[in-house]
Amino acid sequence: MAIFTIGDLHLSLGTSKPMDIFSGWENYVERLRENWLAAVGPQDTVILAGDTSWAMKLEDCSADFAFLQNLPGRKLLLKGNHDYWWTTMAKMNAYLAANGFDSLSFLHNNCVFAEGLALCGTRSWLFDAGQPHDEKVMSRECGRLRASLEAAGDTEKAVFLHYPPVYPQADAGEVVALLREYGVKRCFYGHLHGPSIPRAVQGELDGIEYKLISADALRFFPYKI
Repeated sequence: MAIFTIGDLHLSLGTSKPMDIFSGWENYVERLRENWLAAVGPQDTVILAGDTSWAMKLEDCSADFAFLQNLPGRKLLLKGNHDYWWTTMAKMNAYLAANGFDSLSFLHNNCVFAEGLALCGTRSWLFDAGQPHDEKVMSRECGRLRASLEAAGDTEKAVFLHYPPVYPQADAGEVVALLREYGVKRCFYGHLHGPSIPRAVQGELDGIEYKLISADALRFFPYKI
């Protein structure tokens, strides 16, 4: 059994929002499927770090979720900035149950234990937006991350975020402080695409290992942690 992660799948099997108009995304759904089947087994866990589906409403996610359901492994979904279908946990869990999407669940205000690790995470937010509303959202996201880390107890923690917590010469201070407070050694994040990929902060920084796992950065191959 193993743990994998990948973010920003931007599936649009039930909507008209094709990503293969962008360079590097040609035939990406089939590439993702082939790579997933080559790497992930039925007993493995895959964390999807946000921006999973372009659907605007939960009921429009059926084709995208069916695609994921038919891939091996247990999938844990984070919220991304383009997951407009995201609603309350009660509604989302009811939707999964009603449609038989039993290999999908959500990483939100909780943690999941797998292979001796506590898998923790939240969407996070833009660290430098600077508006009062953005400060409230960041505060709420930090509260969710803290709840996830608290739920992990003393188990070794791996954190998954949608937004990057670190940038060249800057960071989301509140998020990084939480990672340090709870002794997190590995943090995985998405959101960045195209020309932003080479500028992503990756590797060890002040005792924490950071890894960009957006789909195009990984060439649509789930990353084994």
